[in-house]
Amino acid sequence: MIRRLIGTAAVLAVIAVPAVAQAQGVPGGMERGAREGERAAGPVGAVVGGAVGGVVGGVAGVLGVDQRPRFHRYVVDRHVPSYRYREDVRVGAVLPEQGVTYYEVPPEYGVHNYRYTVVNDRTVLVDPRTHRIVEIVE
Repeated sequence: MIRRLIGTAAVLAVIAVPAVAQAQGVPGGMERGAREGERAAGPVGAVVGGAVGGVVGGVAGVLGVDQRPRFHRYVVDRHVPSYRYREDVRVGAVLPEQGVTYYEVPPEYGVHNYRYTVVNDRTVLVDPRTHRIVEIVE
């Protein structure tokens, strides 16, 4: 039984990786991977697909690789003031609700559920509900 489960998980991983390669970020990758995995192999596929999708989405990031330099230039050209943060600026850090200005990402970048700001002179994408940094754009 365990061998069959491991074999199924391996097959699902191979099937799910191309399906989630274009997902945006970890949340999008997990969601799409779970959907594709469930379609291919039921509940076990959803679990494996979600995990693989999250990894692939995390590597791809929220912004596509080719969009990062253009988006960074967009932010720099707007002279967005930098918020001074005492902690490390890293993915997963939670910014305060007060004192930080969060800006809409223009539609041409295809990022719908996040906002951006500049923290310690670094452009970051933030989940507006949790104020958690989801990507550092350099």
